[in-house]
Amino acid sequence: MREIVTLQCSECKRRNYTTTRNKKKQTEKLELKKYCRFCQKHTLHKEVK
Repeated sequence: MREIVTLQCSECKRRNYTTTRNKKKQTEKLELKKYCRFCQKHTLHKEVK
């Protein structure tokens, strides 16, 4: 039931990371603070399709 999702930087809009999430247990979109190598700082990364 796990689905592969892509995380996009909220500042530069680049797609930097891929991860998985459980569709049944987590219904809302994933948001994580991750390091963006293009912005060279930690930013909020949101799930995109």
